Formats: sequence, structure tokens, C-alpha cells
Amino acid sequence: MLDERKVKLMTKLALYEQTQGKKDFKVSEYYRKDYAGMHIIFSILWVTVGYMLLVIMAAFAGLEALMESLSLALLITLGAGIVIGYLIVVIVYAVITGWLYNARHKDARQRVKKYNHNLTILLKMYEKEKK
Repeated sequence: MLDERKVKLMTKLALYEQTQGKKDFKVSEYYRKDYAGMHIIFSILWVTVGYMLLVIMAAFAGLEALMESLSLALLITLGAGIVIGYLIVVIVYAVITGWLYNARHKDARQRVKKYNHNLTILLKMYEKEKK
């Protein structure tokens, strides 16, 4: 005989597995620090590429003005500004990325724990039925 509670629980579990569960299971395979750290590294790499492209585009756009007023002091100031700007952008992106992916891991881990709890309840229902 079909138990309505069991059918609802199995449907809920199957729906989770088919939708959010796929992503959550992959996320929860990692420790939180490893998951966030991996994404912070990727973020830093992509920010570096983007920043380099932006600096190159800006250099080509202002190349004529730069050549007219070229001096050692200007080059040092410009280089220091580029490095400081890069460090600020990288730090901001790393902090935001760390916060975001820590929260994503935490949320995914909570959903997986709830899923495992529901599986345990379903197992207990089956064991109770056998007796």
C-alpha cells in the first residue's frame, strides 16, 4: 500500500536531485576554504587579464599625449598609479569573490544536509514498514 507521506518525500527528494541538487552536490564535495580559494584564484587571474587589456587600451588611446610630455618622473608616476590601481582592484575583487563563494558553499551545504536528513527519514519509513 502506498503511504502518502512517503510518496511526497520521495517526490521532494527527486525534484531536488533533478534541479538544484546537481550543482549543490558538486559544490559540497569541496571544503569551504578550498571552494572559495579556487574561485578567488580564478577571479584574480581574470581580473589581471582584464586590467592588462584595459591598461593597454588606455596606453594606445593616450600614446600621442604621452609621447609629447615624456619624462622619467611621469613614467614613474604612471607606473606607480597602474600598480596601485591594480592592487586595489585585485583586493576588492578577491574580497567580494571570497564572500560570495563562501555564502554559496554554505547555502549549498545546508541544502545537502537537509536532503540527507530527508533521506534518513525515508529510510526509517521503509524500515518501519518492513517490521
